Amino acid sequence: QVQLVESGGGLVQAGDSLTLSCVVSEPPSTTSAVDWFRQAPGKAREFVAGLTWSQNSVENYGDPSQERFTLSRNIIKNTVYLQMNRLKPEDTAVYYCALKTFWYARDYDYWGQGTQVTVSA
Repeated sequence: QVQLVESGGGLVQAGDSLTLSCVVSEPPSTTSAVDWFRQAPGKAREFVAGLTWSQNSVENYGDPSQERFTLSRNIIKNTVYLQMNRLKPEDTAVYYCALKTFWYARDYDYWGQGTQVTVSA
């Protein structure tokens, strides 16, 4: 059973930065994708950003990223990072990472437990 563990959340002030980590318990296949989502209270879950685990990784950014968020990965550590800059109160949410075995699939095979990000004004 593949496990995803997020970390790096916390309470910060508007304008601060945070880096979230998503550790995958075993090396993702080169066909897979690891994506970040977030869900604020009372709101639907939304796609934040994600990348394929292929050699030439392809990155995708959703609307919430607004050129403030950057993805990176450490292949040796099976880890995906989400660098979040110039955080705003509206970025407050639980952030989840998810993995799908085939990057083109609609559904995700595994989800992490989430990490809380709270941005104060």
